[in-house]
Amino acid sequence: MRNTVKYIQVAGFCATILATVVGCKKSYLAPEPLSFYEPSATYVDAAAMRSALASCNRNLRQEFYGGNPPILTEMLFSEIAVEGTTDKSGPAVDLNLLITPDLVQFNDDDHNKIYVYWTEGYNAIKYANTIISRIDQATFSSPAERNAILGAAYFHRALRYYRLVHQFGDVPAIMKEITAPKLDFYSTKREVILQKIKTDLDSALLWTSDNVNKGEVTKGAVAHLLTKVNLALGNFDAAITAANSVINSSPYSLMRAPFGNAAPPVEFIEGSPTPVALPHNVIWDLHRPENKSLATNKEGLFMIIDRFGDGQFGTGMTIMRQAVAFWGTNVNAPSGKKGTYDNLTAEFVQSNYVGRGIGRSRPSNYAQYEIWDDPNDLRHAKGNWMRMEDLLYNDPGLKSTNDPNYLKHVRLRNSSGGLLCTDTIRSYFGWPQYKLFVPDFENSPMQGGHSDWYMFRLAETYLLRAEAYFWKGELGLAAADINEVRTRAGCAPITAADVNMGTILDERARELFFEEPRKTELTRISYLFAKTGIAAENGKTYTLNSFSDNNYFYDRIIAKNNFYRLGIVTNHADKYTISPYHVLWPIPTRSINGNTNGRINQNKGYVGYENNVAPLDKIVD
Repeated sequence: MRNTVKYIQVAGFCATILATVVGCKKSYLAPEPLSFYEPSATYVDAAAMRSALASCNRNLRQEFYGGNPPILTEMLFSEIAVEGTTDKSGPAVDLNLLITPDLVQFNDDDHNKIYVYWTEGYNAIKYANTIISRIDQATFSSPAERNAILGAAYFHRALRYYRLVHQFGDVPAIMKEITAPKLDFYSTKREVILQKIKTDLDSALLWTSDNVNKGEVTKGAVAHLLTKVNLALGNFDAAITAANSVINSSPYSLMRAPFGNAAPPVEFIEGSPTPVALPHNVIWDLHRPENKSLATNKEGLFMIIDRFGDGQFGTGMTIMRQAVAFWGTNVNAPSGKKGTYDNLTAEFVQSNYVGRGIGRSRPSNYAQYEIWDDPNDLRHAKGNWMRMEDLLYNDPGLKSTNDPNYLKHVRLRNSSGGLLCTDTIRSYFGWPQYKLFVPDFENSPMQGGHSDWYMFRLAETYLLRAEAYFWKGELGLAAADINEVRTRAGCAPITAADVNMGTILDERARELFFEEPRKTELTRISYLFAKTGIAAENGKTYTLNSFSDNNYFYDRIIAKNNFYRLGIVTNHADKYTISPYHVLWPIPTRSINGNTNGRINQNKGYVGYENNVAPLDKIVD
């Protein structure tokens, strides 16, 4: 009876509504939105333009934040790292099998993030183009205000194209706002796009300022990017001039002494659940989250701002989850019992100091061991660099059974030489603690919380200028710039005789882990070897005609990355592979197929290359 009453009440309510609707005019059903998004009515002043710039800034953040951030994909296409996931197929281990125009469209955490770079690169270009196309329809307080906003938009567009042409090669050059459906895009030559963004950056350098809020585009950031673009074009003198404008600028200088009030690095002591604080050092302090955007920090040229509660990435960076070894699992004590424990119920909560890693980004032997050529290098010193042997056996089961290994340092092998780790790919490697330790107040155990991040930093400007000097054969000047970075880290200086491209790339690997887009820079350098014909440190010369078949990118990776060189196999039977054509990523199939009235070319080595047409040799509106 109760249910019957309920149904009658509902039916009566519906009948009343129906009668009301039937009795009304059709106009009653017409939607009446409270507001419209109309660009001509939206982008009318400086505040609206700055909102669009904020969208460009937010777009940059996702390269470094969240689960499997895209920067890891850049890293695994290089000599410094590989995909560390070993318990499933799908992650980018066997690149020959998995990197295809169709498969790169799976941009979830269990595959790769190539498609993110493609889609989000063009999204940011769209935001920038809206500003550029509508700049003269808005009102500003002064010509200087207009030009500063236009210069920032030029920077954002140039940054995305710099990345796209070194990730994908020839790509569509969209240089104005698209206001109607368009299905007739054509690939444009990489060099044409680079020349266009150089021209834009030359203008932006005149208009931008260093007197802006952290996270906004600075003149230093424009000059830094212009240095890279000039290098990519082979304009080495222009690259030096652009780098000089940053290095010699009063707002910027390398930090050379400890600063800030962050907690110091620590050392784990056998037998004690309480780590011991170590002295502060400049490398540690430079990368503390609370120090990165301090006014006293003169090294950051362009910052990505990420603060707790801003809503963009609720879980923060998760950087410790991604790039710290999966040390809480697969590591046994010499007694054969489980040795390590990454949860919070242990007497010694080790994860509060190193995070709970899953080893997604696995460093090569080159990155872990071979590049560390000076025992005094602060970037590889105790407290700043964490070795597995620095950790302690902290599993509660060891304590409850009075195991003598409890709170002793972790070991890879027992006294008989047997391995104590059942997955050395994922669970046993070292990491730069000074970069990766980002305290986390949202996840338990810690995964890596919120932190500002360096997009461009003065240390890289020195290394870019060193590279320009290298291409010009001025090796003494190149050595001097490399030494600015080396000696700050406590290393002995090198000489002109030590300088080659490998020297520069080694220093970049030591200094710019999880900052530089390593694949992008390797591809840019590979183009230059092919363009100039200069012999690489391996004795080989290269040409543009065979770029996807024979290039410096592949030769260096095979020489330095032991996983790809040896074809190491994971415990899921996936083999690490890479090929020369991976110097350029595949253009996603859906972008090619959806462009029905034009032609976006595919890169050599991938299905669809046979349908290519000549790329455009000029920018076409």
